Amino acid sequence: MSIKFPNPTDKYVGSRVRMRRLMLHMSQERLADQLGLTFQQVQKYEKGTNRISASRLQEISHILEVPVPFFFEGAPQSFGGARKSGDGPSLAYITDFLGNADGHALVRAFIKIKNASLRRSVVRLVEAIVTSGDS
Repeated sequence: MSIKFPNPTDKYVGSRVRMRRLMLHMSQERLADQLGLTFQQVQKYEKGTNRISASRLQEISHILEVPVPFFFEGAPQSFGGARKSGDGPSLAYITDFLGNADGHALVRAFIKIKNASLRRSVVRLVEAIVTSGDS
């Protein structure tokens, strides 16, 4: 029996669905209800396990209040468009970060820090943790 791996584009689109859903503080259950699906199906979409059809993606874009192209911004290019080193983190990396609960919570908390000096101190602290090898 062969193991089936999600297509990178399907996985990426699913992660963008998750990221946007979290940005709206929407549960998988609520999105599923609006789509007439089970939350397990939404989980499979978000993991890229199940491919999202064009009509379903359009419906999701309406519910999540973003245009369809939003789900493809920064998607991996399967036709050989390699990134140049030094371009900074890829959009896929940022999407993965914002698509998980810890990343989303960190960004939401960080944005609430009004003092610019304190925000910069938090950044320096995280950079120090990374360079110390304790990450």
